[in-house]
Amino acid sequence: MADQQRPNVKEINISQEMRTSFMDYAMSVIVSRALPDVRDGLKPVHRRILYAMHDLGMHADKAYKKSARIVGDVIGKYHPHGDSAVYDSMVRMAQDFNYRAMLVDGHGNFGSVDGDAAAAMRYTEARMSKISMELLRDINKDTIDYADNYDGTEKEPIVLPARFPNLLVNGASGIAVGMATNIPPHHLGEVIDGVLAVSHNSEITIDELMSEHIFGPDFPTSGQILGRSGIRKAYETGKGSITIRAKVDIEEMKNGKSRLLVSEIPFQVNKAKLVEKVAELVRDKKIDGITDLRDESDREGMRVVIELRKDVNPNVVLNNLYKQTALQTSFGINMLALVDGQPKVLNLKQCLEHYLEHQKVVIRRRTEYELRKAEARAHILEGLRIALDHIDEIIALIRESQTTDIARENLMTNFELSEKQAQAILDMRLQRLTGLERDKIEKEYEELVQLIAELKAILADNEKVLEIIREELIEVKERFTDERRTEIIAGGTDFIEDEDLIPEETVIVTLTHQGYIKRLPATTYRSQRRGGRGVQSMGTNENDFVEHLLSTSTHNTLLFFSNKGKVYRAKGYEVPEFSRTAKGIPIINMLEIEKDEWINAVISVEDFADDWYLFFTTKQGISKRTTLSAFANIRRGGLIALNLREDDELISVRMTDGDKHIMIGTKGGYLIRFPEEDVRTMGRTAAGVKGISLREDDEVVSMEIIEDGLQVLNVTTKGFGKRTPADEYRITGRGGKGIRTCNITEKNGEVVAVKAVTGEEDVMIITEAGVLIRMAVESISQTGRNTQGVRLIRLQEGEEVATVARIQTEAHEDPLEEDSEQAEAIDQLSTEQEEIIEENPTSEEE
Repeated sequence: MADQQRPNVKEINISQEMRTSFMDYAMSVIVSRALPDVRDGLKPVHRRILYAMHDLGMHADKAYKKSARIVGDVIGKYHPHGDSAVYDSMVRMAQDFNYRAMLVDGHGNFGSVDGDAAAAMRYTEARMSKISMELLRDINKDTIDYADNYDGTEKEPIVLPARFPNLLVNGASGIAVGMATNIPPHHLGEVIDGVLAVSHNSEITIDELMSEHIFGPDFPTSGQILGRSGIRKAYETGKGSITIRAKVDIEEMKNGKSRLLVSEIPFQVNKAKLVEKVAELVRDKKIDGITDLRDESDREGMRVVIELRKDVNPNVVLNNLYKQTALQTSFGINMLALVDGQPKVLNLKQCLEHYLEHQKVVIRRRTEYELRKAEARAHILEGLRIALDHIDEIIALIRESQTTDIARENLMTNFELSEKQAQAILDMRLQRLTGLERDKIEKEYEELVQLIAELKAILADNEKVLEIIREELIEVKERFTDERRTEIIAGGTDFIEDEDLIPEETVIVTLTHQGYIKRLPATTYRSQRRGGRGVQSMGTNENDFVEHLLSTSTHNTLLFFSNKGKVYRAKGYEVPEFSRTAKGIPIINMLEIEKDEWINAVISVEDFADDWYLFFTTKQGISKRTTLSAFANIRRGGLIALNLREDDELISVRMTDGDKHIMIGTKGGYLIRFPEEDVRTMGRTAAGVKGISLREDDEVVSMEIIEDGLQVLNVTTKGFGKRTPADEYRITGRGGKGIRTCNITEKNGEVVAVKAVTGEEDVMIITEAGVLIRMAVESISQTGRNTQGVRLIRLQEGEEVATVARIQTEAHEDPLEEDSEQAEAIDQLSTEQEEIIEENPTSEEE
């Protein structure tokens, strides 16, 4: 009974209905909205906009017309969607920062690269651009098919003739259902060259296309692409990712400062938001060294100025900006387009091949259209020729006919003419009977006969079709091509290491207590005799002093170990080079260390071999040994080198071959020597074992590799030092309290460094004030274990030695050029040396 009352109600399965409805919707979005056609590179909305403008006569050589008129025509005839969707699409087609070859010539405010929206469509005007005319060229010659519009009252093109490869030239982006496309724009001339290459050689490889014709994307906002590996992958598989950088020039200012000039930004980056992000990073102190930020862009071009402090390395600041802002972005390429109505991921060659096939169809259909017209005209001319040959008879026949229809029939019957020919004779004016007009008819007929033969030859020969395509593409290229904008530079996975371009040389790397790092050539410091006043090593802030100094190579890897037991890495050449008196840059601009973390040990590594080890020692005397290869791959944010106990911190790290003796010295003047194999090999994050047992208020200041034949160099805080033969230190087990290595008095101060030396190297001694002296180790007196030592450097009142480092002697150093003051100081120190050396026969051993 209920069913009889509701005869139009049908029961359906809800899951099946949901599945069917969603699939219908998905296919509609995929085919009719979000994805471009491989042939003309246009989505339906863009195609409809251009066709509507063409239909309205808004050609490039005509006057501009209101955008609202265009949008209304598109909505009313072809695209039944919101006006904002249509207008926004048209606006993008008129923006030179979104389209490599703009398809709409806009007049008025069409937005900016700063993200400013276009003016309302009632204010702006537009017309077709010159190059968009090439997309619709020959559209009236039956070159493409039409379909009904949404209500069946109009016809719209399924695809445009597209006389240039728009899919690659302007690219496309869109999100469908379950799939998305993101095709980057390319250089018009390069893409046309690629099509020409495929037309000449169908077997051409993608590698050949890349190396000779299409080198990579060419973005309207220019910028730089890092490396070719991402481009190659995208061109070969249809999917890939490329890294785009802004073009930034480093400019030296008159006041000694540097500034960064940004003249090009990555594609689809909002410049205003980019500047805002940089300002935010400076405000939050995430990037150090920027003093001023200005956007000086105008109609002449883009120009963002970033001024830097005098003491910062502009390259380091720039690298931080690349990392933390949109000055460097990635572009995910997904070359998805509709092929015969089906979405397909295409490689570079397939895109070119599909376009070439489309052009073959266009040329053939155009040729067939022109052939039909030529044959129809020739048919008429053949009738007119017959009429002229029998003009008197035809005139008489027409005069005798009662009606036009009778005359037409008589002409067809008596002279074997077709209906069209007979009608043409009837429509012919009397002026065509003159001799001159007769010659014109004959000439036109001969030309048509020749044209028909040529058109038929084209249709019969595929190579002739290709030749026409080539000629017309070359014409488009000559008319519209410009210079490539986006530069492709070394970078990414195929980046040539910087060290291949940097000469290998010995350098000095210094790191201050407050975290300023720099490098400079080792030859900056000439060797001085013991006792010299030294030269100013670097400018430091008040209460800052050099804490770490080492000699390394520009090609070596530097491992930075922090007080928290973390390890970071950098190449020697990555440490910025500064003058001798500059303080360097904050190490936080080079390494990702935390605010309450500082570098407590730095070592240089040439090769991460499995049979080499790193030996660690902490302030509380804990030691650990780990294979060097465990530190070969260190993330940018660093790795845990060892787990520290509470209130402990890392003091020293040394590289060993596994068979060395370890020497640990304390500030109280004690030293222990034991075989390194006493400490078993442990994992990277292990805590370690006890290396030396410390006395009360004592702490470790140095850990060294020691062996017989070497000497132990002790340097104290008040500038005293001495050498003692290593064989005076007996070998014990790890964990002992050690033996006396230096007699600590109020005059010489506590031990600041204990070094293993051969006597042939130089040492550098740096004070807390940043004063540095370089001297030959052999000039330092060799005395017994329990002595005070001799004066090595003359200190100012309250000044103390901060750190000591070994430096290999350079053969090309200049000889010492003494001034009178220094000579006098050396003579005085020679006298003092004899007074200070006091042997203490007692030795304190545990």
